[in-house]
Amino acid sequence: MTVKNMTIQDIAHKVLDNEELFLLDVRTEDAYQDWKIESGNFSYLNVPYFDLLDGVEEIMEQLPKNQPIAVICAKGGSSQMVAEMLVEEGLTDVYSVEGGMKAWSEHLEPRKVSDLKDGGELYQFVRLGKGCLSYMVTSGGEAAIIDAVRMTEAYTEFAEKLGVTITNVFDTHLHADHISGGRRLAETTGAVYWLPPEDAGEVVFNYQPLRDADHVQIGQSHIDIQALYSPGHTIGSTSFVVDDKFLMTGDILFIDSIGRPDLAGKAEDWVGDLRETLYTRYKELSDELIVLPAHFMIMDELNEDGTVAERLGTLFSRNHGLNITNEEEFRRMVTENLPPQPNAYQQIRETNMGKISPDHEEQREMEIGPNRCAVR
Repeated sequence: MTVKNMTIQDIAHKVLDNEELFLLDVRTEDAYQDWKIESGNFSYLNVPYFDLLDGVEEIMEQLPKNQPIAVICAKGGSSQMVAEMLVEEGLTDVYSVEGGMKAWSEHLEPRKVSDLKDGGELYQFVRLGKGCLSYMVTSGGEAAIIDAVRMTEAYTEFAEKLGVTITNVFDTHLHADHISGGRRLAETTGAVYWLPPEDAGEVVFNYQPLRDADHVQIGQSHIDIQALYSPGHTIGSTSFVVDDKFLMTGDILFIDSIGRPDLAGKAEDWVGDLRETLYTRYKELSDELIVLPAHFMIMDELNEDGTVAERLGTLFSRNHGLNITNEEEFRRMVTENLPPQPNAYQQIRETNMGKISPDHEEQREMEIGPNRCAVR
């Protein structure tokens, strides 16, 4: 029996295009409650695969007869078997999602944010399954990558498609919720790898120190990336002002929340730095800057074109984390509303320092789960 497959890219496009889909998730209830594919136009049913080993008859009444049904599991094997059982029961518009949630965690969707002055372009890579956002700035045949994830082929293939050469790779900070692809990308392309030195005290590889007020030119079109020291999420967190128009905030400021200061065990120490960055350093910047964060928390933060971006002035009026006038209240809000730590975050930090070198499958397992970089 042949069951139709649906790719993760198909799922991503349905999410971004607000299409309807019925998703039958056959992972355990705990795994489903912790992390799932989210869309305002999807319908959901979670029934663990083990409860369906004797047949799917008991759930048939809960399944739609007039819309596609996509079955998803952790890796793609269980969903194939459940989809076959549904077809045997007479349903025809049934799909097994290739690669399951592991593939969902790794998929990147490039979205064009804007043209830049003198012919440059700015792209945002949206990692829908993990909430990670990374960027490519192109100009004069060159490209810079900011906050690359470990699936570096997405950037090299896209650069080849655009006909540009990756010459500079930046990390806004030492990441703890996902494995950075910055160092690997720099090694494979010959690009310069930039990292804030305050975050790099324990790294075991060479890098170019990225300091406050550094300017790095990309190409010959004067697309300038200006570094802005902005500690708080980590002691070295650094933002970038690109083309005098875009503010890349890393994990300091998101569209609907602010960054957590505790992923190196320094919440009480760094919450003051976080407030200083948000309420003083960012306040001195133009309200017209477009904020481009390194993460998003919920699908509602995506714009209609699939990008995650908003004016800084708008965030100062709407983002609760930017509107707590009392410093002690701010401190309590940050330190008392921290979500659970990201999965394996200590091992992820050590990987990003170069101290350990997990294999591909180990890296996938370390990253499984939702993004947890924000204060709730």
